[in-house]
Amino acid sequence: MRKLGYLRKGKEKELIEALGKKATLFFPCLEGDTVLFKRATDGHTLYLARPAASPPKNIIYPQSETLVSFEFKKDPNDARRTLIDLQDNIEAEDTIIFGARPCDARGIAIIDRAFSDTDTPDPYYLARRAKTTILTITCPEPSTGCFCTWVGCGPAETSDSDVMMTEFEDGYLLEAITPKGETLLESPILEDGAAYETRARDVQKTVHEAMVSRAGAADTTPVDQETFHSEAFWEKTAERCIACGACTYLCPTCYCFNITDEQSVNKGERIRSWDACMFHHFTLEASGHNPRAAKGLRFKNRVGHKFLYYGEKYEGIIACSGCGRCIRACPVSMEISSIAAELKKNSGGEQ
Repeated sequence: MRKLGYLRKGKEKELIEALGKKATLFFPCLEGDTVLFKRATDGHTLYLARPAASPPKNIIYPQSETLVSFEFKKDPNDARRTLIDLQDNIEAEDTIIFGARPCDARGIAIIDRAFSDTDTPDPYYLARRAKTTILTITCPEPSTGCFCTWVGCGPAETSDSDVMMTEFEDGYLLEAITPKGETLLESPILEDGAAYETRARDVQKTVHEAMVSRAGAADTTPVDQETFHSEAFWEKTAERCIACGACTYLCPTCYCFNITDEQSVNKGERIRSWDACMFHHFTLEASGHNPRAAKGLRFKNRVGHKFLYYGEKYEGIIACSGCGRCIRACPVSMEISSIAAELKKNSGGEQ
């Protein structure tokens, strides 16, 4: 199968239409001043000039989904017994995410571990994940708030993508990273891309160096435990936070959820919906006790999960892709990168 393909500018719509015949296709579109991932339909135009305001994780991990439908029925042979008819909702269709950023793909890889590398793998998520192909595009320049290289990702990182696309003035080089990616390059719309590989590497090197110059290289310094467990540090750090949850809902690596049963008479649904550790009710117990009632403790948990807890479970991996969305969207200008740097500042290099 083809490893490298070249798409000339002006043929993007042809490729989009061809891919849309293979699978359900999502790509970034400009709606007003906001870039959002949309299902490919007539009226939507591909927009790659800047990252989407929200990551495409909801395509694989929906903001709300029905896990099980249930119905209570009387046993026709014994009126004293009530039976429950359960219907699960494990559905998945071939899907292509086109035009994501490397930080978006990294976010999905982080969620992958939580739903697969566990004693109870999630069949709903994994069914969709197995049928999803991710095509990312090299970021041409850093966006406001980005710090991907500092957390070990990068504007041209390929490790979590199926296809990496690099833009030139006259076209795009598409490089297959996985076998799923190779199948996307079997299209007559694409030319052989071998002659453009060196040129792509030069572009990728340039944008990576620009990001390192701005955000810094990967910082593997461990979190300072004394600072991390200081209540005074978190009280001061979180004093501006209004606990709106925007950072969690726009984060490509957050995956907290709540499950509720919604019932009408004898029928109902079990629904999974995104939740956020920054909300007061997230850890509220039935007794009324809340172990993280203070805002500072909730903020500690959010930052700690990304820069400490996740890595303790998954071999030192940071659960942050450095996309900068939480920084760009925060109404009070909180910066998780600065907070994480402060946590590392006094570390002696040992956990």
